[in-house]
Amino acid sequence: MRGERELRRDAYLRKQRFELASLAERDVNMSGNAFSSCLFVKGSLSGDELAGGPLLGGADGEALRAALAALGYAPEDWVALGAVGLGSTAPLDAALLREAVCVLDPATVIAVDGVAAMALRDAYAAELAGLPDFDAAMLEEGVVAHVLGMRVMALGEFAASLGDGRQKQLMWARLKRLPPLGEPY
Repeated sequence: MRGERELRRDAYLRKQRFELASLAERDVNMSGNAFSSCLFVKGSLSGDELAGGPLLGGADGEALRAALAALGYAPEDWVALGAVGLGSTAPLDAALLREAVCVLDPATVIAVDGVAAMALRDAYAAELAGLPDFDAAMLEEGVVAHVLGMRVMALGEFAASLGDGRQKQLMWARLKRLPPLGEPY
């Protein structure tokens, strides 16, 4: 006979599967581990991503995952969310983006390009407007904002930085501001 703990766990898993399937039905583009603490939001999709390839499946994703590993995150501790619809360049509705972030429930949210940063600004406008630090409220690149219990940062144009050593160093310096949070106890 299964105990109460297993039944509760199964209920949570069914709920999560239902919510993720609901997002997928509405053309929300996601890849990675839905139960991770680090969420990458991407709005400027590559040709492969627009053709249906996984988000962050290219060199940018490889570099981001390597950076997380260097910071001490577990290799599977990331999930990617498109700020635009699946196979599209049209931005997600702000309410749908908020819902997707809520379903994924990350501790850290990183916008990896300007399109993603703008989408997060729109989705969390009221919360950002209430922040006392103007740079955090504007989601300035490299500034960590604390929004609804999440650390949120606009990284800058990460994919474009890969071809420039100086820009790569800048991105690394920004990512180092977001080390793993560790256990919550």
